Amino acid sequence: MSNLTKLLVPPTSWQKPVIIVIGIIIGLGAYLFNVSNASSYLSDDSKTCVNCHVMNTQYVSWSHSSHRSATNCNDCHVPQDNFINKYLFKAKDGMGHAYAFTMRLEPQVIKIKDAGKEVVQQNCIRCHTFPNEEVGTNSINLTACEQGKGKMCWDCHREVPHGRVRSLSASPVIIYEQKDNVPQWIIDHTRKNTQLEK
Repeated sequence: MSNLTKLLVPPTSWQKPVIIVIGIIIGLGAYLFNVSNASSYLSDDSKTCVNCHVMNTQYVSWSHSSHRSATNCNDCHVPQDNFINKYLFKAKDGMGHAYAFTMRLEPQVIKIKDAGKEVVQQNCIRCHTFPNEEVGTNSINLTACEQGKGKMCWDCHREVPHGRVRSLSASPVIIYEQKDNVPQWIIDHTRKNTQLEK
C-alpha cells in the first residue's frame, strides 16, 4: 500500500462511520442541488432569475419591455467577452445571491453592485455599438463616470428595461402575474398581506 493510500484510507474501525458521513454529505449535496434548481443556473433562461422570489419585479418589468424580444437577463448582467468570465461571474454572483436569500439578508430595494454596473455598461455598449460610436460614448466605464468624464447608459435611459422598480413590496400584483414561477408559500403570504392592507 502506498503512502498516499495509507493517508486516504481510514483505519478499519473508522471505515463504517466515514462511509456514513460521506454518504450523508453526498445526499445533502444532491438534495440541495435539486431543491435549489441549481442546474437551471447553467442556462441563459430568464425565468431562472425568479428562482428567488425577490427578482419577480425585475423579471416582470423586463418581460414587458422592448428588450424581452432581443435579450435575456444574462445578455445584460453577465460578461459576454468569454466563456470563462461569464461562468465565473455567474458563480460568484449566484453564490452571493444564494447566501443573501438563504440568510434572509435580501434588501427591500435591490441595487446593483459596482461589478454588476461595469458589466451592464459594457453590455450596453456591446449591443448598441453604432449609436455609441456616433455619440462617442463607447469608452465610458464606471471609473470614467466616477471621475466625472461621462455617464452610465442608464443615467439617461433610466427606465430601460426595468421601468421604475422601487422595492419588493411596491408591486405585490407582480407575484400574481408570475404564479408559475413562484412557490405556493410566497403566493399565500403575499395574498394574506395584500388582504390585510385593504
